[in-house]
Amino acid sequence: MGKTGLFDLERQFSFYGAYHSNQINILIHTLFVWPIAFTLLVLLYFTPVLIEFPSGFDSIGRGVLALNMGFVFTVIYSLFYIAMDKKAGSLAAFLCFLCWVGASFLASSLGYSLAWKVVLAAQLLCWTGQFIGHGVFEKRAPALLDNLVQAFLMAPFFVVLEVLQTLFDYEPYPGFRTSVKSRIEAEIQEWQEKKQKKVS
Repeated sequence: MGKTGLFDLERQFSFYGAYHSNQINILIHTLFVWPIAFTLLVLLYFTPVLIEFPSGFDSIGRGVLALNMGFVFTVIYSLFYIAMDKKAGSLAAFLCFLCWVGASFLASSLGYSLAWKVVLAAQLLCWTGQFIGHGVFEKRAPALLDNLVQAFLMAPFFVVLEVLQTLFDYEPYPGFRTSVKSRIEAEIQEWQEKKQKKVS
């Protein structure tokens, strides 16, 4: 509460919610957003090692875990999510590190020549599902066309927050859900009015 700009959770989640108000589209995103992040980490496993593990730690991950760009992205995303909301952000950060570890082991066992094909197939499937969710069910273009940072940086966290709200009635702070709902309705109404003006 009281955070501004990129860290204003209420404003950012309202923006996201305005593009994800249809329940089927929300379900599609819940299923596909994290696999997109996971498979990107598989690909990033093959980036150069930036920092070597200190001597004595060579056995970590049996030589599989590497401090490369995948690790850097994992840390950046994790810290950002925790800054947005400590509880939900900590869960999202934990999931990020689980994905990094899992992606590292998968990439190591597949090897680059097979891994990039698996990543490509998964990315095509997941992105196709998301575009279908927006085109067929939401009937609105994805958020990435209006805000690239929002789409790529925040989408995994917002999926976590959406699930926590739905299953456990979680709120980062009292009144969050009510405030977000009214802002989402206002954003959708504004979008519909702009759409109507273009038609007329």
